[in-house]
Amino acid sequence: MDTKILLENGTNELEVLEFTLDGNSYGINVAKIREIIPYQAVTPVPNAHPSVEGVFMPREVMITAIDLKNCLQRGQSGSEGLFIITNFNGLNIAFHVDTVIGIHRVSWTEIIKPDSTISNSEDGVSTGIIKKDGKLIIILDFEKIVTDINPETGLKIQEIDEMGQRHRDDTPILIAEDSALLNKLIVESLHHAGYVNTTHTENGQQAWDQLCSWKNEGDINRNCRCIITDIEMPQMDGHRLTKLVKEDEALKNIPVIIFSSLINEEMRRKGEQLGADAQLTKPEIGNLVRTIDEVLGINMG
Repeated sequence: MDTKILLENGTNELEVLEFTLDGNSYGINVAKIREIIPYQAVTPVPNAHPSVEGVFMPREVMITAIDLKNCLQRGQSGSEGLFIITNFNGLNIAFHVDTVIGIHRVSWTEIIKPDSTISNSEDGVSTGIIKKDGKLIIILDFEKIVTDINPETGLKIQEIDEMGQRHRDDTPILIAEDSALLNKLIVESLHHAGYVNTTHTENGQQAWDQLCSWKNEGDINRNCRCIITDIEMPQMDGHRLTKLVKEDEALKNIPVIIFSSLINEEMRRKGEQLGADAQLTKPEIGNLVRTIDEVLGINMG
């Protein structure tokens, strides 16, 4: 199946691959997918997490295979099905699924954020729900699934401590991040690094509405001097937010840092074309802080 469908920049659309487990439909952003292959035997890893089936090496690249059915507490997968091979956060991971249905092109505005009865903010593994052809497709938070298996793949908060003593700075920073856990960790990390004046929003639309409100007040610099945005977010994604900011005469000089698990060669080109000032992959919280220092011209040492 061709997973290399290219989207125009900043249109607020994405491609979602629909797949099944036990007859239920789930989704993953096509931008995370390298390829889809039939299941193949893997080599078990001693003392691995119960959801890790093992490792294998197609084309001499080591890939960890994860039993997605086990992650969702729906039993164990057998020796059939498919591997969805992904790349995000700099990791190559294969997720074992039953079947693949197809690809849907949707707007981020069509994605419904799960309420607290479905997803307990920081603990949930669903980032959104799409209704297609009379059925619901649950989009899974693959970054959180991987971090739950191995916390070392998440934000490396200790990188902030390794930066040494830093001064306090009140420069206002706006953050757009839909994951409640990551939003909290990013804010805490920036505060720990000295950037104590942060406003956090849950998606690009909220961030854009906040920027427009500040702009209408007539003093945008007093409220926002830097924007940090994820790419994947319901309502409005980070690429659309970047495009809107860089096309607005009153906002275009505000540095935009894209901080996402999806930074690869293709996504980096898209971000550059939209005018992003910097793009970093998500575990690199230390590099994020150093990049904020750089774009703001601040010496926190």
